[in-house]
Amino acid sequence: MAEEFYTSGTTHEVVMAGRNSLEVTGVVGVESFDSEEFLLNTQCGFLGIRGTNLHIRNLDLEQGRVAIEGELYEMSYLDDGTPRMEKAKSLFGRLFR
Repeated sequence: MAEEFYTSGTTHEVVMAGRNSLEVTGVVGVESFDSEEFLLNTQCGFLGIRGTNLHIRNLDLEQGRVAIEGELYEMSYLDDGTPRMEKAKSLFGRLFR
């Protein structure tokens, strides 16, 4: 079974300057946020960001851009990298064999 990852067609970038400034493109939505944690829905899956004194410096969902400032400690994707449509197809494929 071949692994499938997000490839062409997705425009998602994460740029960190030091440990106190983060710019993310390809953002579909901001699911939740507070001063210690952000959960962003991106074109490549959900991205969790943790730190202290976090705040949004810039938010433009039409352009899919979010800029975050604060003390950044951790950043991780919360899924396995498989596109959502592929997961749905494989689920239906298993149901209707």
